[in-house]
Amino acid sequence: MTEPLLTMRGIVKSFAGVKALDGIDLTVRPGECVGLCGENGAGKSTLMKVLSGVYPHGTWSGEIRWEGAPLEAQSVRDTERAGIVIIHQELMLVPELSVAENIFLGNEITLPGGRMNYAAMYQRADALLRELNIDAINVAQPVMNYGGGHQQLIEIAKALNKRAKLLILDEPSSSLTAAETKILLDIVRDLKRRGVACVYISHKLDEVEAVCDTVSVIRDGRHVATEPMATLTTDRIIAQMVGREIRNLFPREAHDIGEVVFEARNVTCYDVTNPRRKRVDDVSFSVRRGEILGVAGLVGAGRTETMQAIFGAYAGACTATVLLDGKPLKIRSPLDAINAGIAMVPEDRKRHGIVPQLGVGHNITLSVLQRFSRHGRIDTAAELDTIRTEMQRLSVRAANPMLSIASLSGGNQQKAVLTKMLLTDPKVLILDEPTRGVDVGAKYEIYKLIFQLAKRGVAIVMVSSELPEVLGISDRVLVIGEGELRGDFVNDDLTQEDILGAAIQSVRAQPDTASAV
Repeated sequence: MTEPLLTMRGIVKSFAGVKALDGIDLTVRPGECVGLCGENGAGKSTLMKVLSGVYPHGTWSGEIRWEGAPLEAQSVRDTERAGIVIIHQELMLVPELSVAENIFLGNEITLPGGRMNYAAMYQRADALLRELNIDAINVAQPVMNYGGGHQQLIEIAKALNKRAKLLILDEPSSSLTAAETKILLDIVRDLKRRGVACVYISHKLDEVEAVCDTVSVIRDGRHVATEPMATLTTDRIIAQMVGREIRNLFPREAHDIGEVVFEARNVTCYDVTNPRRKRVDDVSFSVRRGEILGVAGLVGAGRTETMQAIFGAYAGACTATVLLDGKPLKIRSPLDAINAGIAMVPEDRKRHGIVPQLGVGHNITLSVLQRFSRHGRIDTAAELDTIRTEMQRLSVRAANPMLSIASLSGGNQQKAVLTKMLLTDPKVLILDEPTRGVDVGAKYEIYKLIFQLAKRGVAIVMVSSELPEVLGISDRVLVIGEGELRGDFVNDDLTQEDILGAAIQSVRAQPDTASAV
């Protein structure tokens, strides 16, 4: 057996006196892929931030040995020089810079005199993207012109450019389609063959099973088990993660479906950078009271843009007729939508869902702050009582309600955003990728909550890239492809093949009637 490339022993990291990591061990060998599994808040990302120098040596206790020698990094630059590169769950791209500039950020190719050698950077960036089988990206264009799936692959290209010996991937497929995920897993396999080690953090256990040689599970900041993947099953990993068995991930509950409560007619969105191009072309649909409407389609199909237009949040030009209980609404901003009874949990929680500078609790009450206003002042006692109740209801893990929301794991941030929107008591709830970056146990709780809301009569629209999720909880499924409505199916013996077939067809489908719902 080869000598370890990395050894972490007895790692302890505390925040405000609370141990986020309590004596964690981890070993990785050259060419090995180690899966790091655990619930949101278990400490996975914290452990990797310790390893990658985000938390400098001296701010944690324990020992890290790299290639047999002590590693006492003071910054990310130190660990990258050593050959350790991390791709964070929350993308670390600069939206206004070009794709090539992001890939080479901090490692620019320069000409004599210090000027940027853009020709060389463009050529290398193109080559890196071709390795990822992506040919639809103009490396000279700003990153913000591309969706979340493409941005995740740009992050991977950025990491590959740094010639890592150990690549840490923190929820790398959270924004990827099935086809893009396959490309990612092939890249990981190729890196392993070249002797590059990987730490793969994912809640998608089928991916862990596909590429990982060893799996380490942590729970509540403590090591639970490390075993070869060959001896494990996904059910056993889940049981180790959550401390209990989850036999049915989709806890379907019977719920009555009533009359049409919400309609969106002729939704059309124009590209932000090219107003002559339509991102969404004349999409119309309705949702009934107590119905769970799944929205499927490939990344870039126009699903998110459609929901943003309805919610008054689309950045470009758009048109839409929106009716609630048969009455037309004038929605010019998200506040108009919230006041009308429409709430939305956005796809990109970092940019659109949270205020990083505020605490967890203040993020949660932000949408209903007027409730706690007493003669121009905030009733902090009443606000705190609501915060604690709502955090407990959705199991938002934070040592203190006033702790910065940016310090929470991605999954706990997502649950906080969901809590915030539920406080508005909506008639219609739009969920755009509600379980992205969320662990299996938390997904189960979110699914249960969705069914409870449906039983209370809330109309729910759920956009998801995970077809098992769409099929597992939806009453009806819309399929959007290239900005057009490609299908409207009752979820009765519906298959993933049916959805994908509709998504990729080249001509507009005639939607099935949903009168049976």
